[in-house]
Amino acid sequence: MDTRSPAQRRRIMQSVKTKDTGPEMIVRRMLHDHGYRYRLHRKDLPGRPDIVFKGRRKVIFVHGCFWHGHGCSKGKLPKSKLNYWQPKIEQNKTRDDRNIAELEAAGWKVLVIWQCELANSEALWPWIQGFVDG
Repeated sequence: MDTRSPAQRRRIMQSVKTKDTGPEMIVRRMLHDHGYRYRLHRKDLPGRPDIVFKGRRKVIFVHGCFWHGHGCSKGKLPKSKLNYWQPKIEQNKTRDDRNIAELEAAGWKVLVIWQCELANSEALWPWIQGFVDG
């Protein structure tokens, strides 16, 4: 059973952003602070990657753990309306897999950064830098 009224739930869902999210902004700031330049949300690429390095043919997706079905504690499904959320998150995961496969088939390298991984930015930065420079 949902603990919110339909109007409350609607307001909450309308406030969820698809781009320029908090986790995405953290990664973008890291890259910019280290001198990297990139493009955002290229509509002509599968999945509209969050960050695109066109010349390097590399893209970064910054995924929210809940919305993209990560296996961490933030990715757990809610207890209410499971018949709605489970198929929705599974569709998101299927779409993500398809987009990554299409990008790789077109010669792009793909990095997925999960929201929960941003908790340790000191460990995350060498991994991002290695991907972009490698």
